[in-house]
Amino acid sequence: MTEKKWESYEDVAAHLLNVFAIDFDLGQVEGKQLVPGVSGTQWEIDAKGIAEDGNTFIIVECKRYTKSKVPQEVLAGLAFRISDTGASGGIIVTPLGFQEGAKKVAAHTGIHTVRLNQDSTRTDYVLQFLNKFCVGLSDTVHIEEHLTITLIDKDGHVIESRNV
Repeated sequence: MTEKKWESYEDVAAHLLNVFAIDFDLGQVEGKQLVPGVSGTQWEIDAKGIAEDGNTFIIVECKRYTKSKVPQEVLAGLAFRISDTGASGGIIVTPLGFQEGAKKVAAHTGIHTVRLNQDSTRTDYVLQFLNKFCVGLSDTVHIEEHLTITLIDKDGHVIESRNV
């Protein structure tokens, strides 16, 4: 049976967050699991980030939305899961970012966004978080004459373009 795109996205996200765990003040990131809530229910989460001291954790949710940004209802749901499980915070991994209402919920509740391109693999990815930008390439890049690096903001405006 072939793995669905969203399943692969969750696996890649958990792997990459584990690779960069130290940047999030985490000791490790584990994959999909059930976490009990004080409400008496179990919550299936896409990944769990565990602090270096092992005493606290964060919930990671992956939303591979390819046509729209993550809405505020999704952030509100994550905020409740954080509260119900006693997690210290949360991360949503998504290719497109948050809608305006979701940005407000995230800012109020301390939920962070990690941007990961929709077709990422463990070796080929574009990952943006905490003012960092990481790129993984499995192919060898040969620069024979020059390379142009262009920074484009979220609205498509060129911020800077430079030949190296």
